[in-house]
Amino acid sequence: MSFEPEELSPAEVESTVQETIEDNEVALFMKGTALMPQCGYSRKALGLIQQHHEDVATVNVLQATDAFRESLSEYSGRETIPQTFVDGEFVGGSDILEQLDENGDLAETLNA
Repeated sequence: MSFEPEELSPAEVESTVQETIEDNEVALFMKGTALMPQCGYSRKALGLIQQHHEDVATVNVLQATDAFRESLSEYSGRETIPQTFVDGEFVGGSDILEQLDENGDLAETLNA
């Protein structure tokens, strides 16, 4: 018997997104968990953040990917995953984090 996580309702997703963004200095919405990222972009984003900031709240969007995409787009204008928020503001996905890191601006962006 395999265990599949129960899908979250759209209301639960909206609540999770809002609370995570509001209650955490750095929040990463990703595919998988911090211990087991499930896509290369999520792994890259998490790694870049952790180079400069120890405390990052992660949310696994795989429990309701479409609902998370829809809810996150209201905050960021984008539906791509992963998405990083710092102090309630959308920063970007792994591509933006990588650019900030290459420019030497990622630590400052993360308030490290």
